[in-house]
Amino acid sequence: MMNPEAKRVYDEALSKVSEAYRKLLEKGISREDARFVLPNAAKTNIIVTMNARELRHFFNLRCCSRAQWEIREVATEMLRQARKVAPALFDSSGPTCVEYGYCPEGKMKPEQCNISEKKEEFRKL
Repeated sequence: MMNPEAKRVYDEALSKVSEAYRKLLEKGISREDARFVLPNAAKTNIIVTMNARELRHFFNLRCCSRAQWEIREVATEMLRQARKVAPALFDSSGPTCVEYGYCPEGKMKPEQCNISEKKEEFRKL
């Protein structure tokens, strides 16, 4: 049987969280960032296994300016670490524009994304 007082506290908390989420969206915050107020945005530890080819592909996608900032930070740090242990495999890795010299996003390419600046940024990692 449910504790009525516990249910009231729970419902009140969810109501406040929902209201905060809605207000953040109204202020122009992206859904990806606003969701941090939601209960499922708790810190999570994960273990990932990838071979070198898949890791390079991951860097192509997730180091890109179009990737959500949080995964972009994780991917960039992973690239930094991968370069320490296998520089021959990962020195040219990064977003697709860095590795291949062009942006495959076409019209979806962010205006602020300058490929030559990105190349320089990822060379310095």
